[in-house]
Amino acid sequence: MSGHSKWSTIKHKKAAADAKRGKEFSKFARLIAAESKQVQGDVSSPALKTLIEKAKAANMPKDNIERAIQKGVGPGADNTESITYEMYGPAGTAILIDTITDNRNRTVAELKHLVSKLGYQLAEPGAAAWAFTKEGVDWKAETVVPLGESDAEGLTALCAALEEHDDVVQVCTNAS
Repeated sequence: MSGHSKWSTIKHKKAAADAKRGKEFSKFARLIAAESKQVQGDVSSPALKTLIEKAKAANMPKDNIERAIQKGVGPGADNTESITYEMYGPAGTAILIDTITDNRNRTVAELKHLVSKLGYQLAEPGAAAWAFTKEGVDWKAETVVPLGESDAEGLTALCAALEEHDDVVQVCTNAS
């Protein structure tokens, strides 16, 4: 009797939840490794401390956090770097895209392709950053742009598409 197996339902739900959690953990690991590299493994650094607290809040295991810190400062430390891209979205909303990447050329090409498919383009550095201030590892909007219903739907679709990219860590807008 197909479709009556309780274990099958549980198995599929667990697989989906594990995949989502794994993706979140790998993003935190890359963020922690990049920040650890920047501060030479100083765990008392405010930015690294904030990232560790966020990872713990997402139930990331302590071993994974320590491994990510060591990856950033260890002998085999890779060349990951944090890059912020800027663009304008629907109704002129400023958008900042924080990324962690080991290949900046690949990342910028993929992001350009992604946003061009949606009818937008990346802006020059400093074009949209004026609308934000950096507080620790997060961006806070200085000015707020009100959006209509159709623009809000377009912005939601754009942000969702950007957040699906593996290198994208955070997408910030100044939309209300």
